[in-house]
Amino acid sequence: MTVHEIAGRLPSPAELRNLCRSLAMLDAILSPDLESRYHSFDARWADGEEMASMRDGSGDEYSIVFSAAGACVRGFAHEAPMSPYHNDAEPWPGVIDDVPEVFRPFVEEPAFTDEDDVPVVTACLCREVTDDRWRHGVIDFPADCSDPDGATGLFGLLVDRSPEAFQRFAEDYYEVPMDLEAVCAVYALRPLDQELVASLNGEVALADLADDLAQIGYPQPARDEA
Repeated sequence: MTVHEIAGRLPSPAELRNLCRSLAMLDAILSPDLESRYHSFDARWADGEEMASMRDGSGDEYSIVFSAAGACVRGFAHEAPMSPYHNDAEPWPGVIDDVPEVFRPFVEEPAFTDEDDVPVVTACLCREVTDDRWRHGVIDFPADCSDPDGATGLFGLLVDRSPEAFQRFAEDYYEVPMDLEAVCAVYALRPLDQELVASLNGEVALADLADDLAQIGYPQPARDEA
């Protein structure tokens, strides 16, 4: 599955934003150490902009910038044949060539480029507020490769948006049993309470998550729970 197939399976930017906040909140509960989290969300990334991100700890990552203009997705799979580092330190032709002007600052953002100003990207999708679908470049993919841009591995939880998919991921990644009912509650953006938090991680208290709740922009607990 390439970025072309991913484009037809991603939800609207609003739905994607909600999903990304849920993923970030679940990881905040499961992994108190910010640096070791798989998913993050920064509702205060820049003026008028929010950013969701994923880092798998092995070099693969994505970032999604949400703004008044819409949303822009950048993915990087470090071992993918379409990595810039397999292509003379240049993005693969077509990956970012057709990115709308309104999203060019995100592609060229220093946080998403290397020390030589090379965009660190193997897959890119954009959707302006007036669009009815996600857009991508015209790409001649490498032959004889099932995942040339790494999109299958990068965006799996954004395509399969079921709580069961996160349960499978978390049980494998964190190697702990995962309460599906609790995952469903966070996927529904239900305000946290101590019982819900403890069902996911008994070593974390609701009070410990105050900064994360603000950073992620997740619904605040009821006043008597905070």
